[in-house]
Amino acid sequence: MKGLKKVLFLGLIFTLVAALFAGCGKKTNGDTSKDTLQQIKDRGKFVVGVKYDTNLFGYKDPKTGEVTGFDIDIAKALAKKILGDENKVELVEITSKTRIPKLNNGDIDAIIATMTINEERKKEVDFSDVYFDAGQSLLVKKGSPIKSVDDLKKGTKVLAVKGSTSVDNVKKAAPDAEVLEFENYAEAFTALKSGKGDALTTDNSILYGMAAQDSNYELVGGTFTDEPYGIAVRKGQKKFQEYINKFLKELKDSGEYDQIKNKWIKE
Repeated sequence: MKGLKKVLFLGLIFTLVAALFAGCGKKTNGDTSKDTLQQIKDRGKFVVGVKYDTNLFGYKDPKTGEVTGFDIDIAKALAKKILGDENKVELVEITSKTRIPKLNNGDIDAIIATMTINEERKKEVDFSDVYFDAGQSLLVKKGSPIKSVDDLKKGTKVLAVKGSTSVDNVKKAAPDAEVLEFENYAEAFTALKSGKGDALTTDNSILYGMAAQDSNYELVGGTFTDEPYGIAVRKGQKKFQEYINKFLKELKDSGEYDQIKNKWIKE
């Protein structure tokens, strides 16, 4: 009997230790209440959530595996500011649906991923100052009768991405149109090209990248919303938030911001 109790006791200890180590391995930052900026410095690496499917902002080349874009260069510049080396950055793929959960779970330090600042999101995360001014627009095949959001009538199918502000915006602007939601921009653009919709809507900055990929498509109608992008951090990380704002100001004052923007965005 004593032998059996000993075995059971040791088994319980092993299970608890294993669970402890498994839990420790799930998060990048461990205690999400700790100072993010100091954690980055202690770790020697800036872990940032970025898009992999958004040409010109965050796009992973399927041939080389390299992730490039405007947001990526901003992330590298911030890593250089914090750690003195732009290569001390780890890029983690996120989508519009997963970005806030990954941030608040401690899987990433910040979100730099075409994320619009709005009041609803401010309830879950804190934002930096605006680092890019975008606006929602429409992408259509050249020759399409759709020339603006006013042409999105009953029977028109509009493609958008789940979890993005674009869905709510287009429903308000064109309440009679049918909105089809996809997991990411790559899927939405593929659906547009295969004829599953009449127009694709999201921020013009993202649509520029799609049009650059396929010259058969164009942006129409200008913009019908304002979409200011911010860098998101966990709530309560005021020190890190202020540090990022100072970084953005320095980046713009030095002219480096314009160099990055002009490299990627050619309106």
